[in-house]
Amino acid sequence: MATLQKSDPLPAPLVSMEDIRAAAMRVQPSIVRTPTLLSRTLSELTGATVYLKFENLQFTAAYKERGALNKLLQLDEAARARGVVAASAGNHAQGLAYHGRRLGIPVTIVMPKPTPTVKVQQTENHGATVILHGESFDEAYAHARLVEAEQLLTFVHPFDDPHIIAGQGTVALEMLEEIPTIDCLVVPIGGGGLISGCSTVAKASDHAIDVIGVQAELYPSMINRINGGHLPVGGDTLAEGIAVAQPGTLTSEIVRDKVDDIVLVSERDMERALSLLLQIEKTVVEGAGAAGLAALLAHKEKFAGKTVGLVLTGGNVDTRLLANVLLRDLARSGRLARLRIRLQDRPGALFNVARIFDQEGVNILELSHQRIFTNLPAKGLSLDVECETRNQAHLDRLIAELRAAAYEVSPVELA
Repeated sequence: MATLQKSDPLPAPLVSMEDIRAAAMRVQPSIVRTPTLLSRTLSELTGATVYLKFENLQFTAAYKERGALNKLLQLDEAARARGVVAASAGNHAQGLAYHGRRLGIPVTIVMPKPTPTVKVQQTENHGATVILHGESFDEAYAHARLVEAEQLLTFVHPFDDPHIIAGQGTVALEMLEEIPTIDCLVVPIGGGGLISGCSTVAKASDHAIDVIGVQAELYPSMINRINGGHLPVGGDTLAEGIAVAQPGTLTSEIVRDKVDDIVLVSERDMERALSLLLQIEKTVVEGAGAAGLAALLAHKEKFAGKTVGLVLTGGNVDTRLLANVLLRDLARSGRLARLRIRLQDRPGALFNVARIFDQEGVNILELSHQRIFTNLPAKGLSLDVECETRNQAHLDRLIAELRAAAYEVSPVELA
């Protein structure tokens, strides 16, 4: 959790409520007005009254469409004819490409070379021209600015643009129109476009609304910018949508002015939140989309008793990654386990162990013997058993029975 260093109020709003209301009128015919729904189960889990804004139900499965469309609709005819360019490997690229094709505006997207092929294909499928350049986002961004100058295109920034911010602010406008009792908005922060728009709406409300930002522990870039800090930034995060090394200049000023606090969440918190949203709400979100719920789970005391609006920002998660997260969550809850058991290498040893699993009603999924690469005596072996149990208590009973039968057993723990 970080206490933000506040400055004097801005002399004039960088983005106004009028800008956001105008954006809402522009984009309304062409985006999904996603539902804002009460989650009774998550409310019970967190001690807050939790409303979810399902932005993962947009056509491109993310809120980024709103800002991109608002920007495109304000281009003059000459700019539309020439086209636009952006640097993005994620939701901004798809939102811009989709609405560009709808409006007949040529879209060029510069992506880093390591961008997964599926993201390149998805963007091309929306009609964009994709240029692969550089090994990082910064290199792709620099090249996009060169393309902008060479081809006289309009650069569409993913977050540091008043039109983008106004478009993203329509998320909060819809939430508060539907649930006016919300007194706390919890919003993920990457570059800061979404929280800038949402905080502008919240602070113009007729009642007090706290605005709490959420960043991944590995990417506390906005906290560093606001507080002049030097927390390390970087690493492989589940929340790639908010893995931004440098937030926007414009967005930083709005955050400093209007956001009440920023909390950090761990990778484990986000994994749990993503899994809970799938199990409880039957909805798929990406890591960044789970960050708000992760904050409620990790900082319950901060939100207890409040009526909280959470933005599920997007649902574009790699299916293999999603499977890994779900399996890891099963392991942490005790429903999936790997046990390492020391045995004597003789006939019947495996049968005797398996009999205990059978007696306890535990399903064996996989067995792995290790005779060579072990520090056990030559007549000993290590057996790894991957198994499925009902819950942690069931697993604990199994381990107790194995130890009662004189087996040396230890769980193989997750990080």
